[in-house]
Amino acid sequence: MLSDAFEFDAVVLAGGRSSRLGGVPKQALTYDGATLLQRSLAAAAGARSAVVVGPDPGRLPGGVITCREEPPFAGPASAIAAGLGALGGTDGPRPPFTLLLACDMPNVGAAVQTLRLALRPGDGAMAVSPDGHRQPLVGFYSTAALQRSVQDLVSRGALMNGSVSALLARLDVQLVTVPAGSTDDVDTWDDAAALGVAGRDHDQVPDLRGRS
Repeated sequence: MLSDAFEFDAVVLAGGRSSRLGGVPKQALTYDGATLLQRSLAAAAGARSAVVVGPDPGRLPGGVITCREEPPFAGPASAIAAGLGALGGTDGPRPPFTLLLACDMPNVGAAVQTLRLALRPGDGAMAVSPDGHRQPLVGFYSTAALQRSVQDLVSRGALMNGSVSALLARLDVQLVTVPAGSTDDVDTWDDAAALGVAGRDHDQVPDLRGRS
């Protein structure tokens, strides 16, 4: 297990089409008085640097940057590569780990905390639900290993429209069981109703930095 004070960057993915939600951006949905994007950023509290990859996210906490994969909607591997590239332009050496996090899981803070406590040196750790479902977009991964994987996909012309599974295929990651419900995501309005997630609320923007 690593020290609780280990350093990491965070890449938060917020650029999908949300086709099963009729195009309503997932990151703008609300849960417990905050948007799903705000809750994801709160889960990433403590990151040295954080980037939101997707269309204009609106107001962000101080220090959080934003970028977009090119072309838009070029797939999650392209989005992760764009996020890593944006973080590469920040000051100082890169931390050893990068947290990859989707923005559609309202209770993801508990999963991230569990991963932080379980993480060991190596290629990283991925969240697994108690019923065995792997969630690669809740994971701490070796920054260097992610960069190598991006370059490998680029060299094979496979980055555009590439999957997260393809990007992580060569990483030897630790599988960590996280609390039940902490990786439940919102793909449909039925999912949203089951999780108690509501529609967009542009007026209330609480500051959740430092909370999980």
